[in-house]
Amino acid sequence: MYKRLRWVAVAGAALALTLAGCSASEPYSESASMPATAGGKQAVPNQGAPNKESGDSAGKAGSEKAPVGEPGIADRKLVRTASLELTAPNVADVISQVRVITQGAAGYTGQESTQEKRASVNVIVPSERLDGVLDQLGKLGKQVKREVTATDVTEQMVDVDSRLATQRASVERIRALLARATSVSEIASVESELTSREAELESLQKRRESLAGSVAMSTISLQVKAETVVAEEESRNGFFGGLANGWDAFLTFGGGLLTVIGAMAPFLLVFGVPAAALVWWLRKRRRPAEPAMATASDLPSAPPLD
Repeated sequence: MYKRLRWVAVAGAALALTLAGCSASEPYSESASMPATAGGKQAVPNQGAPNKESGDSAGKAGSEKAPVGEPGIADRKLVRTASLELTAPNVADVISQVRVITQGAAGYTGQESTQEKRASVNVIVPSERLDGVLDQLGKLGKQVKREVTATDVTEQMVDVDSRLATQRASVERIRALLARATSVSEIASVESELTSREAELESLQKRRESLAGSVAMSTISLQVKAETVVAEEESRNGFFGGLANGWDAFLTFGGGLLTVIGAMAPFLLVFGVPAAALVWWLRKRRRPAEPAMATASDLPSAPPLD
């Protein structure tokens, strides 16, 4: 009986060892390989999230923008101006069409000088329509010259806005002091300071409005010449052109000289002739009589004495 019990114990020990070896040879399960969180739950690996280096590089790339407080490219304030020169057969017709194009672009014309063969006019249009208006004006004749300039006034606008905010706050503080003033001297002193600061505030506001107007509206300096004038200017190049220019200059000088002489002629007749007669009379009156002074050689010699 003891032998049976011994064999049963041996068989049980062998079975236990076999089961332990099988469990040890099995691979780790997913639950064993995942660390447990504080709540006893298993943490899921963040497979889709980028690592720290990729996150840092993405953050650096996102931070490479315009510095805080500085306007971007789209927010720049530009004052745009343009100049355009045209030649056309009829200058008056071109100027009429210029007015029509300007009114159609919600603009207006400024200083204008129109002659038979030459004309110049300033066209003011919204800045966003400047390029389109230039294209339309360029089709009214032969385009000789076209220039567009842009001046960045962003920093000036930012500076004026900052000074405006500071000045408004200063004016409000002075007004608060004025409300609390009790004596006449305090009221007079505070009112004087308030007047000075309000004047500076109005000056800044006008400057801000001027800058905003220059940014909103663009000016085109348009010059139109007749084709005959251009032909004449081209014909005056070279030797014969220089000769013709010299002759014209001589005629201009001669004409100016004759003009001066003609302007002086009345004065010469009224004052010059009497003055010349008076001088002649005085010289004739003051002419001294020359006495006939005989010299020793001219006297008759005394007769010799006997």
